[in-house]
Amino acid sequence: MWKNFKLNKFLLLIPLTSLMFCFNSPKNDDEKMQTIMVSVKNTLSYLHYSPKPINDAYSKDVYKHYFELVDPAKRYFLQSDMDEFSKHETKLDDYINQGDLSFYKLTIDRLYQRVDEIDKITQDIFSKPINLQEDETLTLEPKLKKVPANKQEQYNEWKKFIKYNILQEIESMNSKEEAQKEKKDSVQKYKLNDTIKFKVLTQDEKIKKATDEVKDLVKDTFTRFKKRKKMDWFTVYMNAYTEVFDPHTNYYSPKDKEDFDTQFTGKVIGIGALIQEKKGNLYLGALTIGAPAWKSKQLSEGDKILKVKSKPKDDAVNVVGMLSDEAVRLIRGEKGTPVTLTVQKKDGTIKDVTMIREEVAIEDTFARSIVVNTPNGKKYGFINLPSFNADFENSKGRNASDDIKNEIVKLKSQNIEGIILDLRNNGGGSLTEVGDIMGLFMDAGPYVQVKDGNGKIQTLKNKNEAPIWTGPLVIMQNELSASASEILAGVMQDYGRAMVVGSPQSFGKGTVQTFVDLNRFLNTEDDFGSLKLTIQKFYRITGESTQRKGIVSDIQMKDFFTYAEVGERYDDFALAWDKIPATKFQKLNFFNIQALEKASADRMAKNKNYQLLLESAQWREKLDKEENITLNINKFNEVMKHRKSQIEKFKVLTKFENGLQFIMYPSEIEREKKDEAFKKKSEMWIKNLKKDLYLQEAMNIVSDMGVKS
Repeated sequence: MWKNFKLNKFLLLIPLTSLMFCFNSPKNDDEKMQTIMVSVKNTLSYLHYSPKPINDAYSKDVYKHYFELVDPAKRYFLQSDMDEFSKHETKLDDYINQGDLSFYKLTIDRLYQRVDEIDKITQDIFSKPINLQEDETLTLEPKLKKVPANKQEQYNEWKKFIKYNILQEIESMNSKEEAQKEKKDSVQKYKLNDTIKFKVLTQDEKIKKATDEVKDLVKDTFTRFKKRKKMDWFTVYMNAYTEVFDPHTNYYSPKDKEDFDTQFTGKVIGIGALIQEKKGNLYLGALTIGAPAWKSKQLSEGDKILKVKSKPKDDAVNVVGMLSDEAVRLIRGEKGTPVTLTVQKKDGTIKDVTMIREEVAIEDTFARSIVVNTPNGKKYGFINLPSFNADFENSKGRNASDDIKNEIVKLKSQNIEGIILDLRNNGGGSLTEVGDIMGLFMDAGPYVQVKDGNGKIQTLKNKNEAPIWTGPLVIMQNELSASASEILAGVMQDYGRAMVVGSPQSFGKGTVQTFVDLNRFLNTEDDFGSLKLTIQKFYRITGESTQRKGIVSDIQMKDFFTYAEVGERYDDFALAWDKIPATKFQKLNFFNIQALEKASADRMAKNKNYQLLLESAQWREKLDKEENITLNINKFNEVMKHRKSQIEKFKVLTKFENGLQFIMYPSEIEREKKDEAFKKKSEMWIKNLKKDLYLQEAMNIVSDMGVKS
């Protein structure tokens, strides 16, 4: 979660000279990075909720975290490199204090050197026959791997890694072949029109094809790596420093901040097209219906992008071989300005297409609802909220609370009897949106307590006295529901306004962040990026922190994430859980939790699909924790064969349907006739909803609640 926190008053209490480092614009990248280092350090020390002492112990943590970020699988650096780097292990605190780039330059220069060497190593590996009959194993768990002792050991490790990828590619071919065969057999069995064509390859043919695929993949990986600017790695280096303070304090380069804003507001100024990277070239992906690229009627998915002309007076930039994110930044720009793409069509013709940039909404960011008819003849509303989006810069921009309000109004017009609000996989967003959404379901009252680094506690209150839905309400959550999701679920649970249903506990992110522009402390017009900084912790109205512990569901249903290490509690640098005094609030007691819990538990105990899903989840997690894998093709095939026999018992889950009927609004049905992309998304959404076992039970629970609306 983050908030549009105004630091101006807070900063008046701090001598700004202590936060300043450079009064003149840096002359080069080195000076810019030095300035950023010291500015980040000062900002962390003065403004972070729980500042750490910048000492040798901190340096050791940063050192360890840095290599987990740069070389997590221990494939690039040699032991001799690590021996050399280790001399700096307790000096990183001094380097950030002084803006010393020596360690950063040493490690990144060495990284590019090793990448060049490994590129040649892999070319040599592919130039010779690859023997998949050898009895070798690959260590999958990074914590068990050792840094290669020398170049020969590194060569052997990369050879194993390549073998593993070839075997996986072969297994993918086998699975596709089996699926096609099943389809063909089914078509022939029922004497349907047989249009399924596929060729059964021999094992040698599969090995050759898989080897070629992996060769291209590895080549593309190194090509993209070498195109990446060394300055981009500086962001990784700085995040090693910031994330040791806590996992949600991060340095954002200017382009990273732009991407964050795009995701947060749910809008981008551009042409409405995905840009895809394939074998060193850039291609247009799916076009957004109604956006400039689509409206041009001259561009199509699959067109190769050759040049981009960002401004009328600028020269066109050749983007062949460019990274996709760099090309995207050339295409984006100010609303109402022209951009020209030079593309090669599939027939080989070259065409210049000029478009006027527009604001393109990323609809997957916004709330969406649908009417649900249950087998017992009742009608309910389902609202999915992907994020607590807000547009602080535009008073007319979209935000989550207005979207939810609109969806409730639409649902009420359909005479629904209860609402399911789905916060699963919702990582949070704007803190203020929580209170506004709460006010749609109940009267005014406190919804969260916020404590700053000085121990000052503030209670935030929803002031709305006119809720628009007072009927049955169920909130769905899982282990990936975090931050704002946890505040909303927690406060509705504390008041007794809604039943919280889902995973045993949510993610456990109980901290508040704000963005601090680094150049606000510097006498320069240059953009030095921003620091997303933890400045507060939030607490439920009961006084309990959601940090690490998250929200415990009223009715608990385990899922695939339950058996994995997902959540704040698994992060070494996460802030601790604590408690403050409760604030005054009036509990509503809308329903009998114990009765609802018992009824649900009885149903789920008899639900064979649910029991099978849990068995599948435990089995998958056991696979994920396997530490080694054989690289002998015959043994590997046996392992895959055994896994498939186990998967067979779980296949019934893929055919599961919950028996719910989903009814789209008339306006959406009309839109589908004109908007093919919207139609496809809607079809996929509804298809997934029909397979949602947890939604089926949530509907049972909201039906049991029986609260008057």
